Amino acid sequence: MTPFQIDHVIARKHGGSSVAANLAFCCFHCNLNKGPNIAGIDPKTDRMLSLFHPRRDRWREHFVLQINGQILGQTDIGRVTIRVLNLNTSDAVTLRACLIAEGRMKSWVY
Repeated sequence: MTPFQIDHVIARKHGGSSVAANLAFCCFHCNLNKGPNIAGIDPKTDRMLSLFHPRRDRWREHFVLQINGQILGQTDIGRVTIRVLNLNTSDAVTLRACLIAEGRMKSWVY
């Protein structure tokens, strides 16, 4: 078993193909929460928006990783992706905080 799964960025049921440009490594938790979703509701604006696209979007433009392990959405895409993928579970936040404290993960606090 590998720590990551291969995810279709745009699910096959939405016309996505199994080519490298549409595939990304994804942890089990994120892949399970994402499912075939390509969009979600922004908790701030209640608008339907696309999820973060790992081939087109830049992580640091949409997210900030705080020293406490929490990921914050800096944009509507960031907020939607955090919500749909459920990125800030207590276990995930605790793990990231420990990795940051050990110097094994960098926080991006601005």
